[in-house]
Amino acid sequence: MIFLYILFSVYILSVNFYGFRYVKALRDGDETGEQRTSDGKLLLCAILGGATLIFVSMLGMRYRSTSMTLMILLPIIAVLNIYCFFLGFRGIYLFM
Repeated sequence: MIFLYILFSVYILSVNFYGFRYVKALRDGDETGEQRTSDGKLLLCAILGGATLIFVSMLGMRYRSTSMTLMILLPIIAVLNIYCFFLGFRGIYLFM
């Protein structure tokens, strides 16, 4: 059981780290004037569990996205992620 908690924690940390690095790369690309990619990767990372850190890092770095869908969906996905993490760490398994 402890192995599952460690595995789950490493997964969450890695997804959040990738989300933070991707937001930083998007912000740096906008500052240098490079071609910006779509926000699909950012939304995928948010759905996989990194929505909270992505949203906080976007606010902290003052990265302004032109996508209104992204700014509406990120807080909603963040609430769902926090709820699922709470269930996961309490030991309630949804799929077993």
